Amino acid sequence: MSAEPKSLGNTPLVASVREGEPRFACDAMLGGLARWLRAWGYDAVWQRDISDWELIRLAQREGRILLTSDSGIFRIGWVRDHDLPALLIPHGLKRHQQLEYVCQQLGLPRKEPRCMRCGGALRPVPKDEVWERIPPKTRLWLDQYYQCQRCGQLFWEGTHWQRIERALNELNAKAAH
Repeated sequence: MSAEPKSLGNTPLVASVREGEPRFACDAMLGGLARWLRAWGYDAVWQRDISDWELIRLAQREGRILLTSDSGIFRIGWVRDHDLPALLIPHGLKRHQQLEYVCQQLGLPRKEPRCMRCGGALRPVPKDEVWERIPPKTRLWLDQYYQCQRCGQLFWEGTHWQRIERALNELNAKAAH
């Protein structure tokens, strides 16, 4: 048995992506990637101090694809023997490059954004329902808001959202070519 990290061409990884909506478990070094995967429209979990074994158990239990930049994790039986779909993220990539790599390797189309904090689905919410949570200056110029169905985080299409959207559009344009 080879202890080499799973490559893209392995059928188990590709098949698991095709079976349904892929969900991800990111190792402790990939918190930024988890947030960007959520913005791209995918459910990705991340915990700051999770051990390799805890991460593997979580991915196994929840049917998630393991994303890691730790090649040592590929020595653990479930990962080494391809019982758990996993993808090694090369070192030295910036967050948006990590997202680009995962999207290319797994053929992930862009979907509706999810909560960047927890990965929950976003739903439109009436302005008057969240009035007290909106910064006063924002209330003056914006009427459309979104709330995470999981953690309750409030979102709106302000300058931060627009910067994220520009970066995602650039990646989407690259993926189209």
